[in-house]
Amino acid sequence: MTSLSAPDRLLAVLAAFDHGHPALSLTDISRRAGLSLTTAHRLVGALTDWGALERDAAGVYHVGLRLWEIAALSPRGLALRQIALPFLEDLYEATHENVQLAVRDGSEVVYIEWISGRSAVGVKIQVGARWPLHATGVGLALLAHCAPAFQEAYCGGPLAGFTPHTLTDPATLRRALAEVRYSGVAVSDRQITVDALSVAAPVRGAGDSVVAAVSVVVPERDAQTPALVPAVRLAARGISRALGWQPEPSAT
Repeated sequence: MTSLSAPDRLLAVLAAFDHGHPALSLTDISRRAGLSLTTAHRLVGALTDWGALERDAAGVYHVGLRLWEIAALSPRGLALRQIALPFLEDLYEATHENVQLAVRDGSEVVYIEWISGRSAVGVKIQVGARWPLHATGVGLALLAHCAPAFQEAYCGGPLAGFTPHTLTDPATLRRALAEVRYSGVAVSDRQITVDALSVAAPVRGAGDSVVAAVSVVVPERDAQTPALVPAVRLAARGISRALGWQPEPSAT
């Protein structure tokens, strides 16, 4: 077995934290990172001194503010969120349902903003959460505008199922992506939970490439999809314009 390099060991310590494990003891970090307790102790100490980790009064470690400060510099993170937030708030005011903004990272969608409706359907989403592209509305909107070779490779790979309605058949997924490109919106019907439906639209940047997706999630039992589509499209278009996107003359 090849030993990890020093940078890999540091990254393994940070990767031990996730949404299911936001607080870890030194022993937990050692086990989850696959490192000896001595090595974990040394690396955790260095990361804590630098501010990447913080230790509370009980001796439990959490991700530190220094990492948040660095993450804020990402153009696909807080910078995009700040530009998009006024349009997300408008979409929330129009629907009073869960509103989400997400970007693609490889074969997954990463949520960078989420506005929760007070009485809206419960969703398994929080900022920083990841889900496979094919299983969410924002993921379908992003996947539909990826390079054809990437789409084909994705459709041909294992497609995880979460409910009986998740798109796990490659041919069905390909048809769904074609429909997204044709209609300009993605509808994800009960793919993650059996009580939720989402309507999503792609967000374009200055070069016309799709850089993000915005969605609204509503209860499936009384979803008024045709009424949601214009609101979601308007939000996506507003964010796109704020990012420097210019529509074709025929689209104005």
